[in-house]
Amino acid sequence: MLLAIDIGNTNIVLGVFRGRKLIHHWKIQTESEKTSDEYGVTMLNLFSLSGPEKTEIKAVIISSVVPPLTPIFEDLSKSLFKVKPVVVGPGLKTGMAILYENPLEVGADRVVAAVGAYEKHGGPCIVVDFGTATTFDAVSSKGEYLGGAIAPGIQISAEALYLKTAKLPRIEIKKPKEAIGRTTVTSMQSGLYFGYVGLVSKIIEEIKRELGEGTTVISTGGFGAQISHEISSIDIHEPDLVLEGLQVLHQRIQG
Repeated sequence: MLLAIDIGNTNIVLGVFRGRKLIHHWKIQTESEKTSDEYGVTMLNLFSLSGPEKTEIKAVIISSVVPPLTPIFEDLSKSLFKVKPVVVGPGLKTGMAILYENPLEVGADRVVAAVGAYEKHGGPCIVVDFGTATTFDAVSSKGEYLGGAIAPGIQISAEALYLKTAKLPRIEIKKPKEAIGRTTVTSMQSGLYFGYVGLVSKIIEEIKRELGEGTTVISTGGFGAQISHEISSIDIHEPDLVLEGLQVLHQRIQG
């Protein structure tokens, strides 16, 4: 079995694959201050409650955008599963040409999601990842990573309103019943929710115009399920896209 680990700024997602099938997955909060022992206890608890035996894990692959946590999970892979992990990064053959001016600037999660999207849906395609930041990644019909766009995530936007104003409260992000808010909270929800739908729709429109006809738009990430159904230009939501991309990469590495 393969253990895929996606270390993001807000959450760490773990998935166990039997072949190409995702059979278990979990999400835990990213906490840079946690020690290797603390994360180890958490992972062992997850496995004991609903996962396979740790001895069944024969391979581990890691994608990380939080550098301090990468060596912690590398060490956990070796200590818990007796496996040297594959870490997505410079020098790893992904099978996808990176046409960024400086390929080292592209986050590992963006490359992995692009690989997963192209494997499942072909190209050209756009991956919209609703994470801590909302990223838009463009893949050509030839399977080349072209680049994309990065916008503040909707949670970051909500938090900025709360932190940078004297009287606006911290709110739950949800679709209001009406665009015209009758309270401060519903007014903020309207601005955030409908404003974000407009932001995402416009960026997709501009990238599709550059990619051309036949572009498939795939969403993923924490707020993807909530927001993507509001946007007609999003064709499909893939909640486990990064984990699936990690499985594809590991399969390619193994030949």
